[in-house]
Amino acid sequence: MELRQLQYALQIAKEMNFSRAAEKLHIAQPSLSQQLSKLEKEIGVLLFQRNTNSVELTHAGSAFMEQAQKIIDHVEQLKREMGDISQMRKGKLIVGSLPITGSHILPLVLPVFQSRYPDIEIVLVEETTANLEALTASGQTDICLLSLPIDHTALIYQTLIEEEICLAVPPQHHLTLESNPNSSPVDMSMLKDEPFILLKKGQGFRQITIDLCREAGFEPNIVFESSNIETVQSLVAAGMGIALVPRMVTRDRGIASAPTYFALAEPCPTRTLVIASRKGRYLSKAAEAFIDTLTEVIKNSQKI
Repeated sequence: MELRQLQYALQIAKEMNFSRAAEKLHIAQPSLSQQLSKLEKEIGVLLFQRNTNSVELTHAGSAFMEQAQKIIDHVEQLKREMGDISQMRKGKLIVGSLPITGSHILPLVLPVFQSRYPDIEIVLVEETTANLEALTASGQTDICLLSLPIDHTALIYQTLIEEEICLAVPPQHHLTLESNPNSSPVDMSMLKDEPFILLKKGQGFRQITIDLCREAGFEPNIVFESSNIETVQSLVAAGMGIALVPRMVTRDRGIASAPTYFALAEPCPTRTLVIASRKGRYLSKAAEAFIDTLTEVIKNSQKI
């Protein structure tokens, strides 16, 4: 059994199509089929059920892929660890991030990190919370920026910052006209009849908003949804509804498309930003350096 055969089998399982798998692996399809047949003959079981128009994993195939992925991951971790030991400065780090967090934190962190470690390539992956958890748990990202809670049991994390959650309302909203945003915290229970603009399903901050509404005794009346927090704020500024937003994304008052922001009443709700990785996975020196840089920049940044 060869490592390349494991990689071939995993790619077929991912694509569920021999032609696409061969294309991704940059080999001819007959060669791919031949290597799979050799592997199946060696282990004595069929990994895939081939039909005229489809490819499906057998029961044995599912069990095999789970273990094969672990082996490939261990090999990659071993390579990284040996690279660190030999003090190689070159490398690649795959960093996952939520769009909200990435757009506001990474522009501050990446220039500092690359000035210190110019030979380390950073690959950024922006995804929803659910997808990032799955990618990190399967080893497809080295580390990722998430907000609590984390549902995937295969992940561990360390806290970066506890961030205040604010209320964003249209500039002509009755709360703005009746009170001073700087000195008048708003109780969540006052918002039960308001139209809410939320992020789409799969994004962690959406669930934070829903949970805060439920804690206040009501279900939010969702009138618009967006995958982008900046779109959410623009819709609020245009008078289409209200939203809860992290403090770091609030816009300056001088901007025409800026909502009006209010603090929420005590206990002031927050979200916890963390850096997560897979439990038991070797954390490379590059990953450790990135986390150190991230922590330092967040600590020293006046924006956050």
